Amino acid sequence: MVLHHSGDYADGYELLVLRDSEKANMMMDFASLSLKEGAIWRSNSKDERALLLAEGSVEIMVGEKVEWIGAGEGRTPDRSPVSVESLAEKGTRIRASRVSLLEENPAVLHLPAGTDVAVKALSERALLYITATVNGTRFAPRLYLPYECQVEYRNEGTMQGTGTRIVRTVFNKNNAPWSNLVLGEDINLPGRWSSYPSHHHPQPEIYHYRFFPSQGFGMTALGTEAYQLHDRDTLLITDNKDHPQVAAPGYTMWYLWVIRHIEGNPYISPEFNPDHVWVDQPGAKIWDMKRTGR
Repeated sequence: MVLHHSGDYADGYELLVLRDSEKANMMMDFASLSLKEGAIWRSNSKDERALLLAEGSVEIMVGEKVEWIGAGEGRTPDRSPVSVESLAEKGTRIRASRVSLLEENPAVLHLPAGTDVAVKALSERALLYITATVNGTRFAPRLYLPYECQVEYRNEGTMQGTGTRIVRTVFNKNNAPWSNLVLGEDINLPGRWSSYPSHHHPQPEIYHYRFFPSQGFGMTALGTEAYQLHDRDTLLITDNKDHPQVAAPGYTMWYLWVIRHIEGNPYISPEFNPDHVWVDQPGAKIWDMKRTGR
């Protein structure tokens, strides 16, 4: 199912996906947080939360000590768009900025239930995406820096390049075994496919899309149902349905993806549709227009 979003995000916190609605049981909420310069959003939730910076500059105050790579040295890497300061009193101050969804990896703040957080916009506008879900496990707040992100050029060298895309995994069971979420980003290049070869999994997943230029579009399928995708649309993936997708030529399709683990059945990897696995195999015989001599 696709949830279409007309126009820009609302100011403040806008709930885009309700975890358990008539539309689908996604087991997680998903929202945008759009702040004008100087505006502050405060929250303390009973949920596990992941805050991904999409655009602009922010100062984030966390009511607990935050773990991050480099905390032992007390500083972030040189030229990092993120700075972290452990306060003398209980808490942590984070300053982060992001100019481009396409050219920069994300910074993500990962919080356990019951953690105070305040986000202040330092730029004319700041935009974050927030995912929340139930998690009774107590873990330390964690900041994932852009340079930590696991970046892959998936399907490079196969399918005549038609399925090559950039996948950025922020955290999964390998580096956040305490979490009920898996989170990352995908850059679907113009005219190419992602989530391909077609695959599925029982765990619910959310895709949230941005297009560059913004009037762009793409297509996806959930099982046998096809949908057109536009800027700020959200795809709800459930029920083990295959979900391949493609961006229209000329338009780059960025999307945030987040998966909710199922108790006793965490997400590790997808199951590929056996009818289409062959296309990604070395030496696959795929017809090429060049054979016609044109």
